[in-house]
Amino acid sequence: MGTIAWAGRKAGGALVVLWLVATTIFIAIRLIPGDPAEAIMGGPGSQASAEALAAARAEYGLDQPLALQYLMYLGKLATLDFGTSYSLKQPVTQIMGEVLPNTLWLSLLALGAAWLLALCFSALAMRVNRVGAVIGNILEIIAAAVPHFWLGAVLIMLFSSVLGWLPAVDNGTAKGLALPVLTLALPLAGFLTQLMRDSLSEAMSSQFALAARARGESKLAVFWRHGLRHAALPALSLTGWAFSSLLSGAVVVEAIFARPGLGRSLLSAVLARDIPMVTGIALFSALVYIVVMAITEGIERAINPAGASS
Repeated sequence: MGTIAWAGRKAGGALVVLWLVATTIFIAIRLIPGDPAEAIMGGPGSQASAEALAAARAEYGLDQPLALQYLMYLGKLATLDFGTSYSLKQPVTQIMGEVLPNTLWLSLLALGAAWLLALCFSALAMRVNRVGAVIGNILEIIAAAVPHFWLGAVLIMLFSSVLGWLPAVDNGTAKGLALPVLTLALPLAGFLTQLMRDSLSEAMSSQFALAARARGESKLAVFWRHGLRHAALPALSLTGWAFSSLLSGAVVVEAIFARPGLGRSLLSAVLARDIPMVTGIALFSALVYIVVMAITEGIERAINPAGASS
């Protein structure tokens, strides 16, 4: 498949995915009990009058038939008009522009930390005996399966409450960023290590590794110069997915550590029935996922054109 055809197929698929995400959001929010007009007026506790609620419905088109609301909703999204946040009274794009760097920085640091931990765990696995390898494999499975909210609570108790080394919330310093990054990175590191462990075992028992050992290279040298490169390929192919998963995990982590970002803003918007804010963040997150996956696939096509065309 040519590059232009591939790019066209990806663009068409991206539009379909974004439409499905937007439609799902539209339906899901309207299934939540309550009147959206109350959210516009500040929530049920605002004690807005019936006239004020009626005016809000008319202003935002909530008094129109549901099908017409849906078409108006899609029309605004097509022009990148996400509207104004009900709760913050600011344009959604402006709010996202303010908090987006925090989430991207957190996700990038967590991705780098996860890869560093995975490489260290893989190297350590080469120097332990069978019992140590079994223990390491169990720890990798636990790390990959542990939920972020539980891990974050444990890290706060250990490093903040017991040891007093790190702050329990993100205070804008490097120390404040350490626990959020570690909470996001550890589960991903366990998953990457599991992938690399299987590939590493095959690579270290392959013909090129045996030939290198026969030439007098040490086991550790073969690991760093030959085995690790081949073992990392399966994990590298999932880096795009991993980065996108970190963005979704940021919803929980940012709430736990009181860190401003897209995830925390999304959680607050859902609780406040802030439809424009929820729509903008969810669609942007879906777009980031699509773009990252497309870039990853493009790199794989450039590295292995034969595999991409098959």
